[in-house]
Amino acid sequence: MKINAVEIRPGNILEFEGGLWRAVKIQHTQPGKGGAYMQVELKNLIDGRKSNNRFRSAETVEKVRLDTKDFQYLFTDGDMLIFMDKENYEQISLPADMLGEAAAFLQDGMDVVLELYDEKPISVQLPDQVVALIVEADAVVKGQTASSSYKPAVLDNGVRVMVPPHIGAGTRIVVDVYAQEYVKRAD
Repeated sequence: MKINAVEIRPGNILEFEGGLWRAVKIQHTQPGKGGAYMQVELKNLIDGRKSNNRFRSAETVEKVRLDTKDFQYLFTDGDMLIFMDKENYEQISLPADMLGEAAAFLQDGMDVVLELYDEKPISVQLPDQVVALIVEADAVVKGQTASSSYKPAVLDNGVRVMVPPHIGAGTRIVVDVYAQEYVKRAD
């Protein structure tokens, strides 16, 4: 499906220069002299390369629609992640580096969404937020300001996040998977 360059949004999948690319960041610019353009940061879905491209507003690009399918994470086998199709119970193995840093947040039995292009998986979407347990938190330094000062903490999956001073070890918190940031205390 062809779309104008000004219609590109973050998260769109584009077919560009013979590959599949995800729009990561966009910036619409209207210089005082010359035509408007879109500055788009693209990430290749196959090999992970990044590219910055400038599209004139009159240009068209090919937007790709991916098929999505619900899977459940089962376990890790070496550097491969094993998922199960929730419809027919078939298992599929994918390399852990396909998920990048988000792989640390996988939990047994977690529901994920695989994006497929020509029946081939090209990306795995985890839930945006997960509940994690803090196993280690630095002590609060007396005399710090009452404003939003954060301290480092380590989660049960080994990821370091910044948390408010009142959060201690043993507390369950909600974490944003992709930004790797504290969201709130879990109920």
